[in-house]
Amino acid sequence: MKTLVITGVTRGLGRAMAEEFIRLGHIVLGCGRSEAGLGELRRRFGKLHEFDRVDVASDEQVQAWAERLLKSRAAPDLVLNNAGVINRNAPLWKVSSVEFDQVIDVNIKGVANVIRHFVPAMIERGSGVVVNFSSGWGRSTDAEVAPYCATKWAIEGLTRALAQELPANVSAIALNPGVINTDMLQSCFGGSASAYPSAEQWARKAVPFLLELGPRHNGQSLTVS
Repeated sequence: MKTLVITGVTRGLGRAMAEEFIRLGHIVLGCGRSEAGLGELRRRFGKLHEFDRVDVASDEQVQAWAERLLKSRAAPDLVLNNAGVINRNAPLWKVSSVEFDQVIDVNIKGVANVIRHFVPAMIERGSGVVVNFSSGWGRSTDAEVAPYCATKWAIEGLTRALAQELPANVSAIALNPGVINTDMLQSCFGGSASAYPSAEQWARKAVPFLLELGPRHNGQSLTVS
């Protein structure tokens, strides 16, 4: 049985991963911003797991969440920095500063906030894996998603640098989940998103893959094929 911290747990890949990890007998400590989604998860899965309302872009909220969890729980075996947002399709000069900042704040600062408050406990224990969700657009680019591409390229660099800083047996990995039919993909691809696997289909393949990650993968940029 492993303990997992998952951000962005109320929908898409985060929700699908949480359900699959729980099905396989693991403990999920998740956060999201949808109170309705969190309430549904609490009702379904009971007190063994925890689902809290946290905006990862707020360092104060992440700190309070991590401190509360780590008082009663062991350090996580896996931290999955999954929460992310994408800009509406538009040329960069038409993306407002408010929207640009939101993408940066969630996709980069949110990841750093979670690392800041969970990784020290993993270092103290001497084991653990941090998986920062990247994208195909963290290794290539496309028009009208420049802010999102910028954040995912940043995640690739941040993760490689973090991997060089971690002690033995604590690892950081950048993960491209592949192309999955989620709300985020639909916002970019429209109806053609339905040609790709659902989040639930993806999770059945991805969760066993994630459970096998360890020190030998430190610093790597991996893809769920």
